[in-house]
Amino acid sequence: MDSLAGSGLASLGCVKLTDLVPSEGSPSDAYKRSVSTLSQSLAQFSAAIIQFPASDGALLRSGLESARLYFHQRESYPPADVIHTSESREWCKTSGYYADPHLWQETYDYRPGLTPPEPNNPMEFPPSGLPDIFALFGKAARVILDAISFHLNLRSSPFTEILDNVPLRSREVSSSVLSVCCHARPSFQGAQHHNITTQEDGQLVMYPDHDHQVDKSLISLVKSDKLGLYVKDFQGRWILVDGDLGPQDAIVYPGLALYQATAGYVNPAMRKTEVNMEGNMFGRCSLAFKLMPKSMASLNCSEMRAAGHGVESQFQLPVPVDDFMQRTHPTDHLLNKNGFQCFSFPPNHDGSMKTMMRRRKQNTKSKPLPPSKRLRLEAQRVLKERVQDIADKKGIKLRFCNLKECESHIHTIDSPCANIRMEIGWPPGVPFVHPHDLPNKAKLGFLEAYEPGWTLAHQTPDRNQSP
Repeated sequence: MDSLAGSGLASLGCVKLTDLVPSEGSPSDAYKRSVSTLSQSLAQFSAAIIQFPASDGALLRSGLESARLYFHQRESYPPADVIHTSESREWCKTSGYYADPHLWQETYDYRPGLTPPEPNNPMEFPPSGLPDIFALFGKAARVILDAISFHLNLRSSPFTEILDNVPLRSREVSSSVLSVCCHARPSFQGAQHHNITTQEDGQLVMYPDHDHQVDKSLISLVKSDKLGLYVKDFQGRWILVDGDLGPQDAIVYPGLALYQATAGYVNPAMRKTEVNMEGNMFGRCSLAFKLMPKSMASLNCSEMRAAGHGVESQFQLPVPVDDFMQRTHPTDHLLNKNGFQCFSFPPNHDGSMKTMMRRRKQNTKSKPLPPSKRLRLEAQRVLKERVQDIADKKGIKLRFCNLKECESHIHTIDSPCANIRMEIGWPPGVPFVHPHDLPNKAKLGFLEAYEPGWTLAHQTPDRNQSP
C-alpha cells in the first residue's frame, strides 16, 4: 500500500462506510483512497467521520429520539444500586441502566447475551432499536478495524481470534457493548456538586471532573444529537469532532486495546465531553458502541511482527484481556507514539522475580553502559524523538524491512521502502530496519543523519564490535 505522505488533512477525514467494505481481488482505487483518508485522519486527529448509507440515518435518528424519551421519563435521583463508574471490575458484564453522578452521566448498556430482549419491568421500556443499532455499529467497527489492518500491511481480519463470534454461540455473552448515554439531563439531580463553569458569553457549559478519558476498546463509534465531543490531536490541541455531522455520520476513534495489539502504532484517542446547558431540555444524548476483545483472549503483537514492524520491549509479552481491562492506565503522556506511557504487565508470580530485578537494577545503576548497548538506546531514542515525529507529521506509518532483504532494497529506486526512506530522510546506504536491529556501523550512520555531530558529542563506540 502506498504510504500516507503529504501535507496532511486540513480537517477531520470523512469516509463512506461502503467504500471501506473489502472485496475479493485487488483493492479498488476508492478503497485505497478511503483507507488512506481514514488512516491519515486517525494519525493526525485520533478520530475520523464515518458516513453510513442514507437508509441507516433513519435508524440512528430514531435511536437518539428514543434515548431522549427514555432518560427524560426516569426519576431525577438515581437509586444507590445503579450508581457506579465506568471503571467497574465487571467491565464485560454491564447491562441495563446505571448512573455516574460525578460525571453527571446516565447510561443504558445493551449487551447481547446478557441484556434480555424483553424488558423485565413492563412499566419501564428501554430505548428502542438497540439490537439493530448494535448490529449496524458492530459490522461497521469490524470493517474499520480491517481497513486499519490493511494500512498496517497485516493479513486480512487479523483480530478475528480475539473478537466475539458472529453470531454469538449459545450462552455466550458479548464483550462488545452499545451504550445509550445522556450527559447533563437538567432533571437529573444525582450529583452533589455539579462541575459547571461559565463561559465569557454567559452560556453555561458542563465539564466532566476528569480532563480527559481514554476508551479501552479496539474501536469506538459515537453518534450524538448535540455537539460536544472533543478529541486531542497529535499536536496536543482539543478538536471538536462532532460539530458538523450529517444524519448518517458518526465519529470513530481507536482505543487502548488497539494501541496494545498494534505495538503502539495506532494511537488511542484522548477525549472529553462539554455540554452547553442553555436551552437544554433533554441533555446531550449519544449512541456509543465499543468493539471490545473477548475477556478470555490475549492481546499480542504477533501479527505486527509477521508484517515486519518493530515491536518494542513493552509489547513483547502477550497480555490477558481481562487483566488489561482491569488495570489503570496512566494517560499523562498519551499524546502520540513518541510520548506514550509504556504499559508493562509483569507475570503474576510471587515477588521474588520482581525483587531480584529491582536489586539487579540498583546494583548496575552506577556502572557505565557497554558501547553496543549505549548505541542501541541512542538509536531507539532518535527513532522516537526524531524519525517518528517526521513520520507522524507526514502521515506515514513506519513498516520496517527485514535486514537481509533490505540490503538489496537500498540499491534500487523502485524497492518497497524507497518512498518511505525518501520522505523521512533515511540515510543513504543504511537498511530500512528498526534501528535497534541495525549493525553498529549502520547505527552510527543513522544517528549522524538525524543528529549531525552526534559522534563528536559522544564517546565513539568501537565500530567493529558486533551488535
